Parts: sequence; C-alpha cells; structure tokens
Amino acid sequence: MRWEDFRQSANVEDRRDDNEGVGAMGMPFGGGGLGIGTVIVLGIIGYMLGIDPRILIGGAEMAGVGRQTQQYEQREPAQPRSQNGAGSPTDQTGRFVSAVLAQNEDVWSEILPSQKNIRFKAAPLVLFSGATRSGCGAAQSAMGPFYCPTDGKIYLDTSFFNDMKAKLGGGGDFAYAYVIAHEMGHHIENQLGVLPRVQRAQQQASSQGEANRLSVGVELMADCLAGVWAANADRKWRILEQGDIEKAISTASAIGDDRLQKASRGYAVPDSFTHGSSAQRVAWFQKGLQTGKVDACNTFAKTTAR
Repeated sequence: MRWEDFRQSANVEDRRDDNEGVGAMGMPFGGGGLGIGTVIVLGIIGYMLGIDPRILIGGAEMAGVGRQTQQYEQREPAQPRSQNGAGSPTDQTGRFVSAVLAQNEDVWSEILPSQKNIRFKAAPLVLFSGATRSGCGAAQSAMGPFYCPTDGKIYLDTSFFNDMKAKLGGGGDFAYAYVIAHEMGHHIENQLGVLPRVQRAQQQASSQGEANRLSVGVELMADCLAGVWAANADRKWRILEQGDIEKAISTASAIGDDRLQKASRGYAVPDSFTHGSSAQRVAWFQKGLQTGKVDACNTFAKTTAR
C-alpha cells in the first residue's frame, strides 16, 4: 500500500507516552466497549488456545450500540493529560496511522457530501499504549481498536497490528489500514444516523438474538464502508499494490464470529454472532470495494440478513 508520500492528519492525539493509565476503573461496555463478562470469557478462550485476547476481541467494539450505552451519554469527553500530543507523530507507525487517517478524511470529505448530501466531520484518532481514558469509559489494549460515539473518537493501541501479524497472519499495511477504515466506518454510520437508530432498536429488541443481529448489521456495514473508502482512495491516488486486497480479505476472514467460535468450542452459534461470519465480513468488504458507493452498504435489508 502506498502511503509514505501522503499528507499527515492533524487529528491524531498521541497518548502513547502518557503514564496516566486507568487503574481500577474497569472496562467500558455498551457505548464503544465490550461487556466485562464478554471480555473475561474471550480472555479465558484466548488463554486456552494460546491466543492473545486482543486478537479475539479485536474490532469487537460493538460500535456504541449496546443496551447500556446511555450511561455514558452524560460524560464529558476525556482529555489527554499531555497537551502536546495532538498533531502528526514522527515515528514510522504513528506516521502510517496519521497518513491513513488523512486519506480517510480526504475521501469521506468528498464522497459523503456527494453521495449522501452530508458534510463530513473529522473523527480524531487517539493512539495509546496499554490504557487511556475515553468518552465511553476506560480504554484498554485488550479491547482492540474501537470507536466511541460519545466523544466521536477512534481509539487504537498499535500493538494490535503486531498481534494481527503474529497470530492471524493478517499483517501488511493495507490490512492495518482496513482496521482503521473499519473504525472510521462506524463514525460514518454515526453521521448517517445509523448508530442511534440501531441503539433504539436494540433497546426494544424482543430477544438477545435479535439485538445481536442488529449488531452484526452495524459491523458488516463498517466493513463495507471500509471497502468504499479503499475503492475511492485507490481511484483517486492508486494506493493499492499487489497482494493488498488479499491481505485485507484474510484479516476480515480471520475475525469472523464463526471462525473464532469454532476455534474456541468446535462449533458456531449464529444467533450469538455480533460481528458476522467470515464469509459475510469478506463479502461486505468486497461489495464496498467493488462499488465505492455508500448506498451499496445496506446490511439491514431483509434480503441480506443471512
């Protein structure tokens, strides 16, 4: 993937040198995080399989549509303790993240108004190491990357990239960019009004299975929107190189609910899926990549429920 010659985003908060931590605050759930019970279960599964829990939880941010999201709505957005962390990082990993964020900003600033008549509002990206604070509560590296709709920020501990490469065979610049674009996809969903509508629908759901299916729709839409970004970025700048798409597809496949459940228990339970199967994640990413259109990402249509 080509990124070195592109501009750096000014919307990066680099908190990797902050020693603030979160102590015993616990993990957020609902609004941008997983329930503590889910985190514990996935941690146990990871221990049994010899897999870093961050791999199992990676991307499992629930997009702020959980039933308990409302408890965070009145919180003030958290601020980094250091005020010199904003801007463009100078290390290789930080520069990569900043460049990919800038590409997302430039693409969505163009296509969101042209395709949906909505003005794009940038989403700051917070780089952290180990733990930090978010508008959705404590952010910890074990949660994987996530988007917090309360403060409209993306949170990323870049050690997740190392885990992708070591545990999933999903390394490579474009695979990492897919992760960032997926989280930006949740921000686009928020601007489209999808996240608030899904949250209300989940609160009225008649069963956990129904609530889970709504969550799957949100996650698959973010996969599709990541593909929309990639299609338009490549059309604009020719960023893709040989093997890039295959690496992103490999990553999407590796974090499908069915694959993770089969690895942990030997079988999959579709009603418990919250992010979609490997085949679904790959298919929706490819749909966005092939069309480059936001309207192609309607994961909530009855005809695309399976």
